[in-house]
Amino acid sequence: MLEPQGTGFFLLLIVVFGGLLVWVALARQVVFRVLAACLAFLPAMVFGVAAVNKFYDYYQTWGGMINDLTGQGGSIPKYAAGGAGTNKQFDKNIGRVTSRAEDAQVGYLFQTSVAGAHSHLTRDVFVYLPPQYFQKRFRHYKFPVIELLHGSPGGPRAWVDVMGVIPTFLSLLGTRPDDAAVLVMPDTDGGAQYGLQCLNNPGGIQDMTFVARDVPEAIARIARVQPPGRAWGLAGYSEGGYCAANIALQDPTGYGAAGVLSGYFAPIRSQVPVGNKPGGRPLKVDVFLGHPGLQLINTPQKYVTRVPVNDELPAFWLAVGAEDTADVLAAQDFRQVLQTRMVYVPLIVVPGGGHQASVWRAALGPMLSWMTRPLASAAKQADATAARKAPRGKPRPPHGATLPKKTLPKKR
Repeated sequence: MLEPQGTGFFLLLIVVFGGLLVWVALARQVVFRVLAACLAFLPAMVFGVAAVNKFYDYYQTWGGMINDLTGQGGSIPKYAAGGAGTNKQFDKNIGRVTSRAEDAQVGYLFQTSVAGAHSHLTRDVFVYLPPQYFQKRFRHYKFPVIELLHGSPGGPRAWVDVMGVIPTFLSLLGTRPDDAAVLVMPDTDGGAQYGLQCLNNPGGIQDMTFVARDVPEAIARIARVQPPGRAWGLAGYSEGGYCAANIALQDPTGYGAAGVLSGYFAPIRSQVPVGNKPGGRPLKVDVFLGHPGLQLINTPQKYVTRVPVNDELPAFWLAVGAEDTADVLAAQDFRQVLQTRMVYVPLIVVPGGGHQASVWRAALGPMLSWMTRPLASAAKQADATAARKAPRGKPRPPHGATLPKKTLPKKR
């Protein structure tokens, strides 16, 4: 009742606001009238913010809101990913600080910091290892990866606290355990006050390079996952949806699938830090002003027709809310252009919602279900190829080939 979208919370704000107005009317001294009028502004302001939150169906709990806005939340452990560590060393380090028996049932979420060798950006990244990562049947398996890109304003923790990606993913893995993937959630903006759109700003912040090159290389270096390629997917909502579409077209060999939830297909003005220095005051600019060539390349709606015909594009999956006409028309137009390059592009129209979190949560499960199977197939094929090339005398059977299947424990 008293959560951010609860009826009780709205009624409480109305009662407090009404009480303060009564105080203004009845107070005899001017100083108390002024005080009551000033205090009445607070519940009115909170009511407006809460109404916007309810309209977009974003924060459903106070804890989720606080964790997402502060970027904190002490329950998520941190892992220092610096250095040139190996996958085996990472697995040993994780094993020392967690319970494998529990992780083999519910997986393991941690955060790390990626220092981009190419972009020279350093940001936090959330990583979720599925239960299969800790199970013996998968001990030699290099997992596929899905990179999840948040919207703006927002941060990577929104995938956990707002989107509920972990329970949604566990529900899928309960019936399809062999389709397990590692989920990677990078900070794509460097702060909730910015909206960089995963773009490489000419002469400025190289955001796309961080998201599409530095993060995949760092995760592949430390965790037991496939290198960037067809076993990697990426998906995002709103600004993150634009990022997913734009990156997938510009780096078609780096990803096998792209999911776009209420995304747009042409860049808008970015919110960048003044002087391109992280932490600076946000400034709204057109980063491609005076660069028409770059503007074209970063407009998926137009660039898709100019991608070299010999480049095999990643598979695309689109979803929008039925109540947002602009989103629906944009997705339909982009889908029509995409189908000049590929046979089938799923487009899911979620009824009863617009450009809001309830739509993205409703679309998340179907998107993951669509994406995980081909990524897992690509990962198993890569493992099988690696096994055939392994030196004789050191056989390593690929996952799904000779290892016996076991019944997985029920998810919690």
